[in-house]
Amino acid sequence: MSGAVLDGKVVIVTGAGGGVGAEIAKLAAREGASVLVNDLGGSSWGEGADASPADSTVEAIRAAGGKAAPSYRSIAEWDSAHAVVQDALDAFGRVDAVVNNAGILRDVIFHKMTREDWDTVLKVNLDGYFYVSRAAADHFKAQGSGAFVHMTSTSGLIGNLAQANYSAAKLGVAGLSKSIALDMKRFGVRSNCIAPFAFTRMVATIPDTEANKDRLEVARRLTPDKVAPLAVALLSDAAGDVSGQIFGARMNEMILFNQHRPVRSTQTSDGWTPQSVIDKALPAMRAAFAPLDISSSVFTWDPY
Repeated sequence: MSGAVLDGKVVIVTGAGGGVGAEIAKLAAREGASVLVNDLGGSSWGEGADASPADSTVEAIRAAGGKAAPSYRSIAEWDSAHAVVQDALDAFGRVDAVVNNAGILRDVIFHKMTREDWDTVLKVNLDGYFYVSRAAADHFKAQGSGAFVHMTSTSGLIGNLAQANYSAAKLGVAGLSKSIALDMKRFGVRSNCIAPFAFTRMVATIPDTEANKDRLEVARRLTPDKVAPLAVALLSDAAGDVSGQIFGARMNEMILFNQHRPVRSTQTSDGWTPQSVIDKALPAMRAAFAPLDISSSVFTWDPY
C-alpha cells in the first residue's frame, strides 16, 4: 500500500457496518489505513444490537488484503464511546483519524414527536459524536496531529419535514466540528463535515408519502460509495490545510456549503421599540429573509 493517501494511518469509522460508513472504511483500508470498524448493529430506529454488520465490513476489508478490526460498542454513552477509541489503540497501537458516521432516524412530525424520539436521536447523532471526538482528542493532542470528519446533513443545514430531532442534531454537528477545528488547531488537529447524499437504510426509513415523493425518487439514485473519496481525502495529510469546512458529496458532485454570516443589518440612534421594529427593521431586512426551504427545494438538479 506504499504511496496510498492514508498509508500507515489508523482510522476509526463509526457506523461502518453498512452504507456510507462501510464504503469509507473499505476505501480507507484500500488507501493504506488500518481501520477500526465500529458498529453497534442496532436498527435504524436505534434498537437492538448485532455483531454481524461490523464483522461483514471487517471481512470484506481483510479479503481485499487490508487491515481491520471490529468494535461493537455504542457511541451514545461516554464510557462506551471512550472504549471505542481504546479498541483502536488495543488493535493497532494508535489512532490518527475519526469518522463520525453512525446515525439513527426517528422521523415524526413535530407536534407528535415524543421526548424519547428526541432524546434517542440526539444521543447518537450529536452526543455520540462529541463523546468519540473527545475520547480521541487527548491522543491527537499528545501526538500533535489528527483529523476528524463528521457526517452532518442538509436536514440540518437547510431543513426537512418531520425531522426536528435529526435536523437539530445535524446542525449541532456542524457547530461541534467548527469548535473542534478552532480549539484543536494549535495541536495540528483538523475537523470537517460532510453532508452525504446517499440512499442508505436510514434514508429508506423516510415515510414514502406524497410530500417525500420527489426527495425519495432522487435519493434512490444516490450510492454511498460516492461519499467515501471525499471523506478519505479529508483524512489525509495532503488536506492538512483544510479545517472547519462543511462539504457535500452528491454522486460525482462535490459541494462546499457557506456558513452563517450577517446578510443585512439596520440601526437607529434612538433605540428600538417593538413598534419601530415592526415598522422599520423588519421591512428593511425582509428582502434578505431565508425562505422556508427543504433540501429538495435547494438541490433541484438531477445528481450526476
